Amino acid sequence: MREVRKVRVGILLVLVCAAVGVVRAENWPQWRGPTLNGISGETNLPVRWSATENVAWKLALPSFSGSTPIIWGDRVFLNVAEKGNLYLWCVDRVKGVALWKQLLGGGDHRAMKQNMSTPSPVTDGQNVWVMTGTGILKGFDFSGKEIWSRDIQKEYGRFGLNWGYGSSPMLHEDSLFVQVVHGMRTDDPSYVLRISKASGRTVWRVERPTNAQFESPDSYTTPALLKNGNAIEIVITGADVVTGHDWSTGKELWRANGLNPNHDGSNRIVASPVIYNDLIVAPSRERPLLALKSGGRGDVTTSHLLWSFNNGPDVPTPVTDGTYLYVVNDRGIVWCLDAKTGKEIYGRQRLPPATYSGSFVLADGKLYVTNEDGVTSVVRAGPKFEILAQNNLDDYTLSSPAISDGQIFIRTAGWLWAVGTRH
Repeated sequence: MREVRKVRVGILLVLVCAAVGVVRAENWPQWRGPTLNGISGETNLPVRWSATENVAWKLALPSFSGSTPIIWGDRVFLNVAEKGNLYLWCVDRVKGVALWKQLLGGGDHRAMKQNMSTPSPVTDGQNVWVMTGTGILKGFDFSGKEIWSRDIQKEYGRFGLNWGYGSSPMLHEDSLFVQVVHGMRTDDPSYVLRISKASGRTVWRVERPTNAQFESPDSYTTPALLKNGNAIEIVITGADVVTGHDWSTGKELWRANGLNPNHDGSNRIVASPVIYNDLIVAPSRERPLLALKSGGRGDVTTSHLLWSFNNGPDVPTPVTDGTYLYVVNDRGIVWCLDAKTGKEIYGRQRLPPATYSGSFVLADGKLYVTNEDGVTSVVRAGPKFEILAQNNLDDYTLSSPAISDGQIFIRTAGWLWAVGTRH
């Protein structure tokens, strides 16, 4: 009888462990991951690797891209530029081979640091949607069958950003949210779209006026999602302001000025807004970074401002766990701030010298960030700066890491790397 009990207890422990494993295994369905803010709940992640060590597989790619890999189960999706055309790739996550490649359109070209494959795809586990820098927005099922297609520029006018369109769609429930915040090369208004993920139909389109001048109207950011009680808001930064919109109607609910206090005509914004509970972090072009509390209506420039910081990022998007805010600038200098007060916990800590375009990802008590030389630094999260590892893949890299089921996916110019062992 005692042996039977031991067997039952053993089986129960196995089931509990398996259940825990299932809970911890996460997909990476959008650019900023499962919680839309660069945080993964995964544990036991790789800390050290190289081009020849701790790599499950690598897949050759035809070109560089700022687009992040998107992972759901056994599928990895990539926005890919090749020989003037743009494609959506679906990759077998187990074997590291392309299952299918669907043409999105032509017209790829280089615009400063990016090409027209910069926007990251999004998926809900059944279908996948992808936008190009040329304005083509398409949906596919997991077999590669096209479900609908849109040409945003043809419908609403040419994009007028100085360095090409680079915002990713954001997926929430039944809709995609697409921002076109521009003005350097157009007099057309900026706008935000809500698009049905099932049909591709525009649910609403709202214009987003500002007084930004010259290049400062241009925004390369991606929308963020704010849940304020029962209300859901879409947060947009760019053109000198941060705005919150009712997700059901698109109506602007609140607006904060202050992202360009000196009225700098070159104050385009690249780093995206970050949301954690009721905290809104809005970067600009290094200075200032604003922290706002949610819940406001109308002009919240002063009423909801918590603090500001003049050593923010330009390109990399910050990350916060609600206690600490971690910022890395383009030169690899790191700050850790108290997320509630803006007080500096530590500052001006140096990562390996390089240019940093990838954004921080926070997981397993660690910060992961990859520079343009292909070196991923692993930094201990918390109030003390400590570099745990520097992992070199020796290839040009613009993309941010993506984490799923125990593995880290890193996209360099020549390869997609699956690092570590799947849980």
